[in-house]
Amino acid sequence: MDPLRKPHWLQKKINPGAHGEMEGLLSELRLETVCQQAHCPNITECFSRSQATFLILGRICTRHCSFCNVSKEAPRPPDPQEPGNVAQAVQRLKLAHVVVTSPTRDDLPDGGAAHFAETVRQIRRASPETAVELLVPDFAGDEGALSVVLQSAPEILGHNLETVPRLYFIRAGADYGRSLQLLARAHQLAPQLKTKSGLMLGLGEEEEELFAVLEELRATGCSYLSLGQYLAPSRQHYPVQRYLEPELFERYREKALSLGFLHVESAPYVRSSYHAQDYESKRIGRNRCRPE
Repeated sequence: MDPLRKPHWLQKKINPGAHGEMEGLLSELRLETVCQQAHCPNITECFSRSQATFLILGRICTRHCSFCNVSKEAPRPPDPQEPGNVAQAVQRLKLAHVVVTSPTRDDLPDGGAAHFAETVRQIRRASPETAVELLVPDFAGDEGALSVVLQSAPEILGHNLETVPRLYFIRAGADYGRSLQLLARAHQLAPQLKTKSGLMLGLGEEEEELFAVLEELRATGCSYLSLGQYLAPSRQHYPVQRYLEPELFERYREKALSLGFLHVESAPYVRSSYHAQDYESKRIGRNRCRPE
């Protein structure tokens, strides 16, 4: 079957010429970003604003999700210099908010939890005013690994459900219940922590399935949500089943807010770390605008 043709609202252009300064810094510090590895359509916008989502623990994933463009070769040992290099990049970019994520590393005993925690500590030393958001894998359900990450006290802990339970065959090695449990335990172990999740739409989910997931997410105490259009990285990846209209994303945003999410980003080009620095300020601004 031929892939669906992109609609007019999904024609964002990437301008590699605007990436030079950021790419130079990343190369100097031997750092990876999910922006580059996932071929994110927002890369020009973010790089030109000196924003990036740092990809620690290498660029190689031990799972084989059919929607993802992150490399799936044999992973290398974690780079002990990487946490300090991320911190140096944060300091040099003068970031008020940074997002740090990783591929899934099932080959590591703790799934990379200690590396996440050390990265947070190094950022705190180099740039104590920077808010740190982590987007973590499921650590194969290891609560001890999750506790290690929580002890580093990030401001936000994210873990993406990605899609509805019926479509989890595209998430090789993942488990919907395990992902929900990670978010629930994070909220239980650190009630002051804001948790966050994200879903890709257009994979074939039905509206009632989506709404059921949103309700289950809220039941874990999840505060923040991102909803964006799935875009297949290539013809070899899982194909897009539908391109959702921008108006539908807005309807889903209103639905999620009605369930109690503190802030929701929902639009075709939204990704889990897109405009991540704005979640808290937008939440506060919306609350101030509510009538007494």
